[in-house]
Amino acid sequence: MAKNRPYDTERTDPLRRIKHIMRQTWRRVGRTVSRYMPKRLYARSLIIVIAPMILLQSVIAFVFMERHWQTVTQRLSQAVTRDIAAIIDILETYPHDDDYAELIRIAQERLALQISIEPPDALPPPGPKPFFSILDQTLSEEITRQINRPFWLDTVGNSNIIEIRIQLNDRVLRVFARRSQTYASNTHIFLLWMVGTSLVLLAIAVAFLRNQIRPILQLAEAAERFGKGQPTPTDFQPRGAEEVRRAGSAFLQMRERIERQIEQRTAMLTGVSHDLRTILTRFKLQLAIADSKADMEALNEDIEDMRSMLEEYMAFARGEASEETGWFDLAAHLQKLEEEAKLRGCAFSTSLTGEPEVLVRPNTFSRLLDNVVGNAFRYARTVSVAARHGGGTLTIVIQDDGPGIPPDKREDVFKPFVRLDAARNQDESGTGLGLSIARDIARSHGGDIIMEDSDLGGLRVIVRVPA
Repeated sequence: MAKNRPYDTERTDPLRRIKHIMRQTWRRVGRTVSRYMPKRLYARSLIIVIAPMILLQSVIAFVFMERHWQTVTQRLSQAVTRDIAAIIDILETYPHDDDYAELIRIAQERLALQISIEPPDALPPPGPKPFFSILDQTLSEEITRQINRPFWLDTVGNSNIIEIRIQLNDRVLRVFARRSQTYASNTHIFLLWMVGTSLVLLAIAVAFLRNQIRPILQLAEAAERFGKGQPTPTDFQPRGAEEVRRAGSAFLQMRERIERQIEQRTAMLTGVSHDLRTILTRFKLQLAIADSKADMEALNEDIEDMRSMLEEYMAFARGEASEETGWFDLAAHLQKLEEEAKLRGCAFSTSLTGEPEVLVRPNTFSRLLDNVVGNAFRYARTVSVAARHGGGTLTIVIQDDGPGIPPDKREDVFKPFVRLDAARNQDESGTGLGLSIARDIARSHGGDIIMEDSDLGGLRVIVRVPA
């Protein structure tokens, strides 16, 4: 029997079908919202700040209106209606008392109500009801519940006075009360404070967000100008929050590295053309005069030099960034360097502090050490290597007793195709790329190489990388 396909399962399972419909609806709503949402970070950040504020204050205002405002208004209306009911009871208890002066005085002084007893005329027709009035509705309900007589109510006229007329058996009781006696009139103060504080908070949020987003916009502008080949603004510096500063610093480092690589590639092409032109000229001369085995051997040596140069050029042009990181056994590599020192006849000493295995790109890091230590083997008779691995950093110090490098030339030796005849012997097969490749490898690992004077009288090379 064939298995049900997914849509068959959804068709037969109502719960899955409902979930599927809900997922589709949610995705459709998400796409619709994203279509109308602002695209800029500043506007989106303002929405993130404003939306919760509006939602919170809307809930607070609703709770205040529904609970506090209405409850207080109801309590006040009950109290005023209860006072009016008491006055009606007095009038009905002493119906033959035609002098209402004392009752009017008591109502005015004790109950803060202005009353008058009028002839039994018909009540005025009902006036227009306000569109939204908690007072009108609440007071009408209380009069109906407590007094239960025909009445006429005016809450629309004078904003500070409420007029109430109640039809009695043989008279009409007319009452004037202050609106504040029956209505929570301080609501506008609450709303004013709520709106005012919201505006203040919004102004602070706008100013804060503007200052936070400005560094991001400056970083985007600098990256765009750099991508178009235009110079980066001279006043650009990493600013803002820590994450934005890190992004700005990373951009500056990336820009410097790209510019350095472009300069190195340009210098490499110039050096390649010059070196190969020199060897090709020698080829022509040797082919023109070749008539012995010695000439052929010289020609083979030039061919080997050219092969070595091309390998150096290719290694420099490729870079080593494509290699995956892995564990590199520093102790084993130092032992390998000891064997090489024996073959070269150099006095060699090593020391290792900390874990011998480091997490780097193994082949490229091996090339770095070979280039730096190989230079020391080539120009010195005594070489020492001290490695210290700990605290997240690997530091390797290579010292020799060779001729050294003048301080003002130490940065130049890291440039491609630079050779210092005054300080070091000119190596016929050298390309001047060894130290340049070594520094590129160190910097690709997040570290660097620096040079100092050695305690042995020659040069000290310090390789420091995170590990």
